[in-house]
Amino acid sequence: MNKDTVWLLCPVCGNKTRDRIRKDTVLKNYPLYCPKCKKKTLIEVKNLHTIVITEPDT
Repeated sequence: MNKDTVWLLCPVCGNKTRDRIRKDTVLKNYPLYCPKCKKKTLIEVKNLHTIVITEPDT
């Protein structure tokens, strides 16, 4: 891939995931899976900035 792509990092452990994003990528409610810590996290990405979505406890 080109140098204009970056790896998505796991917000829990900080390691690389299997996904890459470009500068113009927009993700909403994306279930990010980390193969190292085996956790799923719901995220949003815009302008290479990752935001973790926390679901309210019911």
